[in-house]
Amino acid sequence: MKAIGVSIIGCGSAAPKQVMTNDDLSRLVETSDEWIRTRTGIRKRHLATTNSSLSDLSAQAATEAIAMAGLVPGDIDLIILATSTADDLFGSAAKIQHILEANNAVAFDLTAACSGFVFGLITAAQYIRTGVYQNVLVIGADILSRWVDWSDRTTCVLFGDGAGAVVCQGITDHDNLLGFAMYSDGKQHDALNLGYHGNDKELKEGIAINQGTYQPITMKGRDVYRFAVEKVPEVIEKALFNAHLTTDDIDWLILHQANQRIIDAVAKRLKIPSQKVIANLDEYGNTSAASIPLALDEAVGQGKIKSGDIVATSGFGAGLTWGAAIFRWGI
Repeated sequence: MKAIGVSIIGCGSAAPKQVMTNDDLSRLVETSDEWIRTRTGIRKRHLATTNSSLSDLSAQAATEAIAMAGLVPGDIDLIILATSTADDLFGSAAKIQHILEANNAVAFDLTAACSGFVFGLITAAQYIRTGVYQNVLVIGADILSRWVDWSDRTTCVLFGDGAGAVVCQGITDHDNLLGFAMYSDGKQHDALNLGYHGNDKELKEGIAINQGTYQPITMKGRDVYRFAVEKVPEVIEKALFNAHLTTDDIDWLILHQANQRIIDAVAKRLKIPSQKVIANLDEYGNTSAASIPLALDEAVGQGKIKSGDIVATSGFGAGLTWGAAIFRWGI
C-alpha cells in the first residue's frame, strides 16, 4: 500500500457582522483607542449577536471550505471542531454535522483553547495518514464574548468572535503536512483560565455536591507574553527541523492572533521579515481557535498565499499548550 499524505485543499471563514471598536470600549471601561492599539495592535473585534450560535458560525466557515475543496458535505468523513466555547458543554461538532448535512461524517469536539486549530489539524492528519478517513473538515471557532468580563479592561479589549475551517484530504503522491510539534505545560495552567466556580449543596445528610457555572476569563498577561515569546519560536524551529526545512524556506508565517507585540517578537527572533507575516488581529482581535484559519482564509482570498507556498503556523494559549504545523498550501 502506498503511503498516504495530507493536503489542505480548501478554506473558509466567518465573522459576526456586529463590530465593537476601541472607541466603543472606551465608553464601557477606562481605556482608549491609542492605549489598546499601542499595546495589542487591535482596533476592533466582531461580536456574536444575541441570537447567533457557535454552530451556525462554524457551519458558515465550513460551507466555504467544502466548496473551495470542490466537494459536497456528503464527501466529508470526519469533522473536528476545535473550540473552548461550544453551544453545549457536551459538544457542538455533531450539531454542525447536522447543519451541513454531512451525513457520512463522524464529528467530535477538541478543546485546546488557542492551540486548538493546530492541534486539530495535526489530529486530522493522523486519521488520514493511517488510511481511516479521506476527507477531514477541521474547524476552529470561538465565541469568547460569552465569557468576557466586560468591566475588566485587562481582558475585554483583547477578545472577539469568529470561525475558520479547512478541508484536509488524503493523497498518495506526496505529503503537504511537512512537519509539526506539540507541547503542554500544566504547571502554568493558572496563567489563563475560564474556570468553573460553584457552591456546595447538601442533598441529604452525608451527601453533598457542588453546583455552579464557569466564570469570566482571567489572564496573567505578562506571564502569557513571556511564555509565548520564548516557546513559540522554539516549537516552530522544532517543526521545521522535523520537516527538514529552515526559516528561509518559509513563505508565510501565521501565528495565533493574540497580540501584535508577540507576533513581532516571534518573527524577529526567527528572523522572518515582516512582509512574510500574516496578521489581521487589528480587525478581529483574539478569536482563540478561530484566529489561524480565519487569517489563512483571508490571505488566500487576497491572493497572498498561493498554491505551493510553505506556511508556518503556531497556536499557543491556555493549558498552557503550544504547537506548530508546517504545510504546503494547495494540492
